[in-house]
This record gives sequence, structure tokens and C-alpha cells, in this order.
Amino acid sequence: MAKGTLIAAMGIGRAAEDEFHDWYDTEHLPERERVPGFLLCRRWLGADDPRVSVATYDLENAKVLQSSGYLAIGGDNLSPWSKRVTARVDRLMRFEGDQILPGDQLPPADAGGLLLNAMNIAPELEAEFNEWYDKEHIPALAAVPGVLAARRFRGAVGNRKYVALYSLTTPGVVESPEWKAARQSDWTTRLTPHFRDHLRLVTRRYVRGG
Repeated sequence: MAKGTLIAAMGIGRAAEDEFHDWYDTEHLPERERVPGFLLCRRWLGADDPRVSVATYDLENAKVLQSSGYLAIGGDNLSPWSKRVTARVDRLMRFEGDQILPGDQLPPADAGGLLLNAMNIAPELEAEFNEWYDKEHIPALAAVPGVLAARRFRGAVGNRKYVALYSLTTPGVVESPEWKAARQSDWTTRLTPHFRDHLRLVTRRYVRGG
């Protein structure tokens, strides 16, 4: 069965920055790490804006999010602290889905950066979009020096259907000449205008106190 993912992207918004990090580090993320089926739980901050936060949760499969262990701490069962903090943040994206490429890969533990690309696509181009992503776009970017892993996900819950995650040695990989060259092709140019609700976040690995 394909690996699953849960991704939460938000702006810290009206939340106090020190409390936001304390909440994530001491309650919210550890709660999820203890749920059976949660494999790797990582936090990321915007490379240029540290008030942008992304949390990625790699799952044994997407069904973990329907398990009693997760339901006991999620949704209506969020803790009072979680409800207070999340009421103050700016929600950018919540995504739940299955890994569709390569299917069962876990990210490297030592990535210093993460690029998140999330979008919808015009329905009449969806088949071609998936062919382009799988056969041209992902292979080209995965070959760029500094790219440690490139994975794609199809959403089951959330306001974007597709997400691509690129694990990087550093966030600066996406500014390299090799990356910029790999992004360019006639096929890319033709499909890009048909992206919908595009969210692109370049992030660095969060380190508490760092």
C-alpha cells in the first residue's frame, strides 16, 4: 500500500511566536509522533519568512488518519492549547493524501530544505498533467545536484488535489542554475497557465532554538 501524508501549512498570524513554537514542539507534534502509523514528523519554516510554518507527517498509509489513535487527538478532540493557538493562525493549506510517485519512499532524515508545490489542474488536462509530472518534470528536478528526494501525492482531503515535495540539502538549491534549467521545457510552458490554486513554499528545516 502507498505511503500517506498529512501536511499542515500556516502563517503564524496573530499567535505569539514563542508560544506557537512551544505548542508545536512540546504538545502538538509529540502527540502525533505517538500515534501508530505516523512515521516521520518534521517541521519547516519559510526560507525567507520564518513566520510561515509547514509540518509534514509521513504515514504508513492515509488510513492512519481515520484510526482511533489519531481521532483521539485530532478534529473535535484537539486540546485546549491547540484550539487556542490554531484560532490565531492563518491557514494556508491542510492536505491529506497518498504518495503516487514513487509510492512508498520516505524522505531523507538529513534534508536541510523542503520545497512544497501544491495545485489543482484544469480537469480536461489532468491526464496530461500527470504524464508530464511523472515522465518529465519530476525526473528532471530529481537529477539536480542537492535534490535528495522528489515525491508526489494525490489528495483525498484538502483544497488542492496534488502536492509535490522536494527534499533538499539547503533551500538555496531552488536558486541554482541547474534547478532553473531543469524547470524549463516546452511542455512545462504549455501546462503552467492551467495550474489552479498554486501554492509554492520554499522552507528550511526547523531546529528548536536555532
